[in-house]
Amino acid sequence: MPIHISTEIPSGNACAITVTRDAAMPVVALTADPHGGPEALWFCFRIESEGYAGPLRWELRHMGNLLGGPAPETVRPVMRAGAGAWERLPPGRRRDEPDGQWTGLWTLELAGEPVEIAFCYPYGPEEVAALAREGWRADVIGVSQAGRPLTRLCNAYGAPGDARPGVYTLARQHSGETPGSWVLDGFLRRMAEAGDRAPLVWSVPLANLDGVIQGDYGKDNYPYDLNRAWGAAPMRHEILAIQHDLHRWRERCRPLLCLDFHAPGGDETAGVYAFLPAVSADALLMRRTLEWGQSFSAALTEEYVAEPVSRFATYPSRWDTPTITDFCAHRLGIPALTFETPYAEIRGTVLTPARYRDIGGRLAEGVLRALGDAAASGGG
Repeated sequence: MPIHISTEIPSGNACAITVTRDAAMPVVALTADPHGGPEALWFCFRIESEGYAGPLRWELRHMGNLLGGPAPETVRPVMRAGAGAWERLPPGRRRDEPDGQWTGLWTLELAGEPVEIAFCYPYGPEEVAALAREGWRADVIGVSQAGRPLTRLCNAYGAPGDARPGVYTLARQHSGETPGSWVLDGFLRRMAEAGDRAPLVWSVPLANLDGVIQGDYGKDNYPYDLNRAWGAAPMRHEILAIQHDLHRWRERCRPLLCLDFHAPGGDETAGVYAFLPAVSADALLMRRTLEWGQSFSAALTEEYVAEPVSRFATYPSRWDTPTITDFCAHRLGIPALTFETPYAEIRGTVLTPARYRDIGGRLAEGVLRALGDAAASGGG
C-alpha cells in the first residue's frame, strides 16, 4: 500500500501506527505518544502517499486516555498539504468501540503529495526567529536540559535601578501547548507596536525547548514538569536559567507583572482564564493580582473570556512543588498569572493564529491601558 506515516518532522509525535485498507479507502490509525510521561495529547505526523490520490480515513484511537478525554466533536486538528499553510480540519466523528473506548474519525482527500497533521497549529524556533525580526532583541540566557541554546527576547535591556515598568513573560513550559505561544506572539507584537509606551518586556517563548523539538506533550513529563520545578532549588536546568534571568530583569525595571501562557485540557472550549498563585498572607499582593485579572477580563471581552477569569488550580498535581506564579508571588513579590487558552474553539468560534494573536494583543492592551490609567492618576 503506497501510504507511509513519518514522525521525522519538527515536533513529530505519533505511535501505535497501523496502515490498512477497508473496502473504500486506506485507513491510518494511531494515537498520541506520551514520550515517557504520564500524560499525552500532542500529535504531529506526516502522511506520505507516494502519488496516491483519493480519500483516506484517519483514526485517532484511545482518545479517553488523552488529557481531558476530549470528544472527537471538540477536536479540530490542523493539516497542511506540501509546503502550504496549516488549516483547521472539521470536527471528528465519534466511533464507540465494543469495549467502551471511543475513536475519532476524519476523512481526508489526498492529492498525491505529502500532508502533515497536528493537534494544533505548530509553533517552534522558526516562528520565534520571525518574531525576533519584528524588532525584538534575541539573546541566549543558558541552555536546555539537553544543551540546546535557550532564547530570551526583549525590547530593551534596561539598566540596574531603572524605574521603567517591567513585564516578564514565557510560554511552552508544557511543550505541546502551542496556543500559549501564539497568544504570547500576539502579546509581543502589540507591545512592539506600542514603542516607548511599552514596559520593559523580557520573554522566554519556548521554555521547554527540548520538548518542543522532540514533539513531547510535556505535561508532567519526567524528570520534572517545568511548571512544577520552581523551588528555591529548581528541579530543571531551564528553570534555573529563567530564574536567574528573572532576577536580572527585576533589577533593571520596576517589576510590574509576570505572565505565563499555556493551554488547558483537550476538551475545554469555554474561553480564556488565568490561574493565580496559591493564596498568600500578603493581602496587598493578592489584591493587585486580582485587579490584574479584572483588567484582563475587560480586555478580552465576552468574545474570548471564560468566567470567572481568575482561578486557583485545584486539579491533582503529581508534584507538591511551586509553579512560576508561586515563585514570582512568594519569592519575588510580583503579581503573576498563568493564562489558559483553548486549542480548537471558544464557544463555537474556531481559533486560528490570527485569533490567538488577537487574544494576546488584547492582553497587551490591558497592560498598556493600566499603565496609562496609572500615569493619568499620578501613579507613574
